[in-house]
Amino acid sequence: MNQGMARQYKRTAIAGAVAVCAMTSGQGWAQEQAGAAPQTVVVTGVRAALEQSLRQKRNADAVVEVVTAEDIGKMPDKNVADAIQRLPGVNTQSSAGGEGGFGENDRVSLRGTSPSLQQTLFNGHAISTGDWFLLNQIGGNVGRSSSFSLLPSELVGSIVVQKSPTADLVEGGVSGAINVITRRPLDFRQPLTVEGSVQANYNDLSDQAEPHLSGLVSWKNAASTFGVLVQAFSEKATVRRDGQEILGYTPISATSAAAVADPSLRGVVVPTFIGASLFEQTKKRRGGAFDIEARPAPGMSVDLNGFYSKLEAPHLNTNWLAAPANSINSMNLIPANPVVRNGTLVAAGFDRNAGEVDNIYRPDAGGESWYLDLNGKWKVSDRLTLSGKVGKTHGVGWDRDDVFYQNNVDGGMVYALNGLSPASVSYPGGNTTSPGSTAWAGGGEAQSVDQEKYAQVDGQWRLDHPLMQALRFGARWTDHHRTAEHPLETRPGPLGFTNPGPVWNGEMYPTDFANDLGGNLSSNYFKYNGAALGVWGAIPGNRLLDYVVRHNWMDEFQVGEKTAALYGMLDFGGADWSGNLGLRAVETRQTTVVNLPGGPAPITGSAFGPYTPTTFKRTYRDYLPSVNLKYEATPELTLRSALAKTIARPDYSALGGSVSLNDDALSGSGGNVNLDPVRSTNFDIGAEWYYAPKALLSAGLFYMDLRSIVAQGTSTGTYYNNKRSAMTEYQITSPFNTTGSNKGLELSWQQPFMNNFGTLVNYTHADGELDDGGELLNSSKNTWNVTGYYENERFSARLAYNYRSRYKAGVDRGASQHVAGMKNVAASVNLKLTERLTLTFDALNLTNETIRMYAENEDRPRAFYSNGRTFYLGLRGKL
Repeated sequence: MNQGMARQYKRTAIAGAVAVCAMTSGQGWAQEQAGAAPQTVVVTGVRAALEQSLRQKRNADAVVEVVTAEDIGKMPDKNVADAIQRLPGVNTQSSAGGEGGFGENDRVSLRGTSPSLQQTLFNGHAISTGDWFLLNQIGGNVGRSSSFSLLPSELVGSIVVQKSPTADLVEGGVSGAINVITRRPLDFRQPLTVEGSVQANYNDLSDQAEPHLSGLVSWKNAASTFGVLVQAFSEKATVRRDGQEILGYTPISATSAAAVADPSLRGVVVPTFIGASLFEQTKKRRGGAFDIEARPAPGMSVDLNGFYSKLEAPHLNTNWLAAPANSINSMNLIPANPVVRNGTLVAAGFDRNAGEVDNIYRPDAGGESWYLDLNGKWKVSDRLTLSGKVGKTHGVGWDRDDVFYQNNVDGGMVYALNGLSPASVSYPGGNTTSPGSTAWAGGGEAQSVDQEKYAQVDGQWRLDHPLMQALRFGARWTDHHRTAEHPLETRPGPLGFTNPGPVWNGEMYPTDFANDLGGNLSSNYFKYNGAALGVWGAIPGNRLLDYVVRHNWMDEFQVGEKTAALYGMLDFGGADWSGNLGLRAVETRQTTVVNLPGGPAPITGSAFGPYTPTTFKRTYRDYLPSVNLKYEATPELTLRSALAKTIARPDYSALGGSVSLNDDALSGSGGNVNLDPVRSTNFDIGAEWYYAPKALLSAGLFYMDLRSIVAQGTSTGTYYNNKRSAMTEYQITSPFNTTGSNKGLELSWQQPFMNNFGTLVNYTHADGELDDGGELLNSSKNTWNVTGYYENERFSARLAYNYRSRYKAGVDRGASQHVAGMKNVAASVNLKLTERLTLTFDALNLTNETIRMYAENEDRPRAFYSNGRTFYLGLRGKL
């Protein structure tokens, strides 16, 4: 591309949105690039969309990846995470931590780092989301990463993944930033645009079909000075997840009968629980967005936009649990035929089973997210342009009316671990087909609230200098709050053990339960109906529903952060080179409120003990220089380099110092109010060869010097156990700052051929580790993406393959959670029936992969999960 073509393209709206300034001011800067001219979005098919993404990538003065609206529409993308998972350096996962995932991509990480180390933005500002899963609302897994399950892909105009920071980029992402740019009414070519889609969603494991609906209406006046856009969506899905869970490992006590009888068993770890887990859920996601845009005068624009999404996620989780650790350490049984391998009791038999059946019904679980944003721009003169924005975002995840009921079990128990294949478990002489007596009951209520108010001003002064084009400057203020609340955690009431248990209607596990997991697992287990559990839990006396006595203050915390940032950045360049140099200074005032046991004047009345809410305050400042360089060595070859300091603030639960306990697994998690932010110095170097139209061959190296990365360690502590009514020793996982590094390579190839065919291939190698040799969370060494497509005037098809190698998802119940390497295959077919109506078919997880997890080594499996294949058949229309 010659310089004249490049300058012409940079005047368009989309290129402006991907220019370096897009990350701070979103679409306001995009309008500045367009001046008074109308903005347009011209996308006519897969190949044109890919070419548009390449143009944006090529013209940016930072290391970026881009996905456009048409590209998203032609892929099997159901949320924002799906839309970017095939980009170089991008990893997705279907869970926030180690809970195994529920059939939908929920978190995104960049370059082999934790999802909490990237920054997710909407039009250049933060977005608060809410997690529906209880363990992501309270306890040790309350992170900063956004839940993409609340963000449908229909909202997207384009997505920019910025891997090298600039001074005007909102701080908070060590590995990079994901900026979702939504559609605006003055971007459309036609005065009136109406789009809609109707789909049926079918999952072959749940064997249910549900509807997906979405629509968009955009209008603008003839002068393109005022427009209104409205979007809405309604989606329903039935989820079934078959699983086997090994819930932690416990050392065999030296004083146990087993260790006394066989001293070689002392300290050998044994599975805490081995469960046959059936998860059932119906999810409903509804919401919409709006945008009101006006240009009241030449060089002036005002935009008001907002978004709302609510996810209703009620679910029933049944888990038939064998308890080898309790059989040895609590019941003092001596295992028969013990087999020890790699420090693990991988097989044994017992004449009694200390296990239980967990029945968890959460009829009112869900999350919601919204934001309201007002932004404007004023071209004061030919040299000076000012812009600004103010807004608020709010997210909440909740779990209300939760009922937890446990059955006793009988008979013996024999188990054998089989590495990365499911364990075999049997219950000789035991009854698995009808409910046993009441063992325990609980449940309760919890929620986590996240909200932020923000304001920012930005300016650009164009310079009359052959080598310096513009000076950018600005300021930003935020007020962020995050709370975790657990006002009620019940236990059996005065009649809980004497009243009959929930009414059982004869229901059993599905006969095909665990067929996709392998291992010939049994499905011969009873299960309750969720409504029956709800009725039992509401009977007076069955549970202790006292919000004072059963207030679990140990799970609660508050984190407040007020930030103020200033930046200055110089855009420079010559005939065949360009770049930017800048400095961002930010001050963070952090206030953390945690509940500490005891105190001189504690709050009393809770069964979890007296406590004192304690406030910790600290202020820290960071100075973040950055430089990005781009050199066009030839008309086809672009070279890039970047160097920057970055920060990411710690996860909220890592800061919240309260301790969250699991009374069954004798494990817990706690925080550290004195954690420093993750600080890193990042370096990038790369080359991009645009050797033919719509074609690219690129390579890049990256390095992150992580000076204060947050890691997790395990220690022991003694706390009150509500089930045992005694002080008990727990394994507690807590965070600390340490040092590490992350380095890697990104390769990408994009090539159309034979007129209608094309392929996209990329590979990422990330080598991340702590300086003491420990593992970096979420670091996969190898990620592959291969996509092939065909397109003509009426028909298009794509087949996409993804592979991600093993990674450590976290620490749970005192044991690591590694996710084994896993592939994924998705497909999309579109048939244009008329100029305005298209038939669509999408397929996800075509190879029906099993999620396999293990602890410190593969002789200690943690979980096996299957979610089934999902298919979408529908119609997409437009006027």
